[in-house]
Amino acid sequence: MAKGTPQPDAVFATNHKARRDYEILETCEVGIELKGPEIKSIRQHRVSLDGSFARVDGGELFLYNMHVNPYEQGGRFNVEALRVRRLLMHRREIDRLAGVLTRSRLTLVPLRLYQQHGLAKIELAVGRGKRVFEKRDRIRERETDREIQRAIRTRQKRISE
Repeated sequence: MAKGTPQPDAVFATNHKARRDYEILETCEVGIELKGPEIKSIRQHRVSLDGSFARVDGGELFLYNMHVNPYEQGGRFNVEALRVRRLLMHRREIDRLAGVLTRSRLTLVPLRLYQQHGLAKIELAVGRGKRVFEKRDRIRERETDREIQRAIRTRQKRISE
């Protein structure tokens, strides 16, 4: 995190596939509207962001496919696990995001769900989907860097001996 950015109180869920499958262009922090005992279930880390995405519909921001397991003691107050949840953001920011998303291959992807000052927040990112060959190139780069580092270490060991 950048210097001066407050650290979150607790991270409940992260979307590990987001940084692998998307090139992250910018991030923002948004609130989330929860119903009933959902927050209790989230605080127990019974939430998944895999496959979830956000969309601007009718001037409002919504999160799709975030799975929150029903709270065990919630009884009849539990809500559907995969329901569409409204995200809380200022109107100007939503309009700006809607303008950015009109460009091709851009989408809103949640990176992590965390608590800050007692409120549930989502770090939302504007991302461009990576193509298969881009993923392969990144893997190839990582492997060559690893081989170079290994060769440097063995060379340094030989010199020091």
